[in-house]
Amino acid sequence: MTPVRPEHEHGSPWFRATNLPEPEPEVPWPYAGPGTPGGGEGTPAPQPYADAAWQPQQHAVPPGPLPTGPAPTDPAPAPVVPDDETMALRTEETRRIAAGPGAAGAPSHRSAADRPATGGRAERRKAAKGRGRRRKGSSPAPAAPPQDPGRPLTRVEARRAARARKDSVGVVASRVVGEVFITFGVVMLLFVTYQLWWTNIRAGLEADEAKKGIENAWAEGRKPDAFEPGQGFAIMYIPKLDVVVPIAEGINKEKVLDRGMVGHYAEGQLKTAMPSDKQGNFAVAGHRNTHGEPFRYINRLTPGDPIVVETQDAYYTYEMASILPQTPPSNVSVIQPVPQGSGFTGPGRYITLTTCTPEFTSTYRMIVWGKMVEERPRSKGKPDALVG
Repeated sequence: MTPVRPEHEHGSPWFRATNLPEPEPEVPWPYAGPGTPGGGEGTPAPQPYADAAWQPQQHAVPPGPLPTGPAPTDPAPAPVVPDDETMALRTEETRRIAAGPGAAGAPSHRSAADRPATGGRAERRKAAKGRGRRRKGSSPAPAAPPQDPGRPLTRVEARRAARARKDSVGVVASRVVGEVFITFGVVMLLFVTYQLWWTNIRAGLEADEAKKGIENAWAEGRKPDAFEPGQGFAIMYIPKLDVVVPIAEGINKEKVLDRGMVGHYAEGQLKTAMPSDKQGNFAVAGHRNTHGEPFRYINRLTPGDPIVVETQDAYYTYEMASILPQTPPSNVSVIQPVPQGSGFTGPGRYITLTTCTPEFTSTYRMIVWGKMVEERPRSKGKPDALVG
């Protein structure tokens, strides 16, 4: 076919595209022989354009002489002839692909048995047998439809959800046991805090108040004929331990000892002498732990350490003589006029300090003894043990 010439030739800028013919299909050039698309033996080579003065760009002829002689050809591959079973499988696969996933009869997904076999003839037969067994057997249970979150639950579904949210008996029991243990631990912590901290603060305040009451009574010149239980009448000083504690009548726990004071043995068979007596054993008791703990560190006293008792009339100074680290509470011989185990051999003016041991228990008693070395009227001032 001869192309139509444009209206303006030889480089004219004006070019009418409407005069151009439709592009023709590309033909292999310079010849079409065996092994080329659309070519064969004896196929004539395409002819160049009739007018060599003008050639379209898409059919530009490369410069240089044309090749001569027959073109090299590649050996044609041997045709593969599929058997009947392969052709049937390919036809079925082609039909399913053409039907698409949404078509009737076309499954949305295929199992391994539905996929076409790509191996040899034996593998294809096994795949076909697997499809037959699956069709004969029972079909799998259909999956539950997805739950629509906006749809209200039925009564059965609501009951099932409520049972699923309900805790089991084991969970409830373990939760109750855990809460009991936590409550018990908190109570124990509060009790320990009360015993070791708050009782000391409260007893210290009450002991200071009792000491001031005793000093005020001395200043006013009051001199009771007899001391009532729980009434303070003297003050004890232990300089080495930095102890200043009031002494009250009796060893009652609630009225005397728990209020941070030291109690004087003055009841029944446990009645002991007073400091002003010319002979006897002045015995007192006090807490070692909690409630002010005035006798907590009396085990640190050594022989010769002073213990001073101040009354309305005088100062009585004792020197520590001996200590009994442990004895049963029933051993009352330690507070006798001549205490047993103290090392004293005859009557004299003695002092005995008793407290519980070991610490934070009341299983045994610790005993400390002392002997009076000085009686000094208050009008002469404080003894040397208190001046320094």
